[in-house]
Amino acid sequence: MMSLHQDNTVCIVIDIQERLNPVLADAETMVERSRILLQGLQAIGIPLLATEQYPKGLGHTVPAIRLLLDGVPIFEKTLFSAFLPEIKEALEKHHAENVILIGAEAHVCMLQTALDMRSAGLNVYIPFECTTSRAPANKANALEQMQAAGVVVSNVESLLFQLLGNAKHPVFKTVSKLIQ
Repeated sequence: MMSLHQDNTVCIVIDIQERLNPVLADAETMVERSRILLQGLQAIGIPLLATEQYPKGLGHTVPAIRLLLDGVPIFEKTLFSAFLPEIKEALEKHHAENVILIGAEAHVCMLQTALDMRSAGLNVYIPFECTTSRAPANKANALEQMQAAGVVVSNVESLLFQLLGNAKHPVFKTVSKLIQ
């Protein structure tokens, strides 16, 4: 696994959408932890991408997350995997070796995306509190499958501090305040 660094890491927000979120287990916590992660990643300078699964039916990204995606490319999809040609192109443009995935549902779009990205040789990181499914057992099973495929299941705080690497990083205090 490559170390997480600002210059080789991208985060993808997968399908945190208005009509899907209300049926997900512990969705409020997932959204709040995702907001904290995204704010930290933005402070560090990590590029963001986002997808929306069939927005005509599932709505757009929830407002709490959408507010943090100003100027971020959002790709519409009907495939479950978010590893779309446009995403591949954006990852190449950013020289990404590491991808942090957050979103829904853990056992469908997140799982298929993570497996596709691992097959393509990318290192994939998932903060466990930034994904969910309708049934908690499906989330747990998906995280197990992802780990078996070489995905690093981590948490918001660990990922942010891995990216900082040093308490002398210029945005250390900003990030520290986010996770308190």
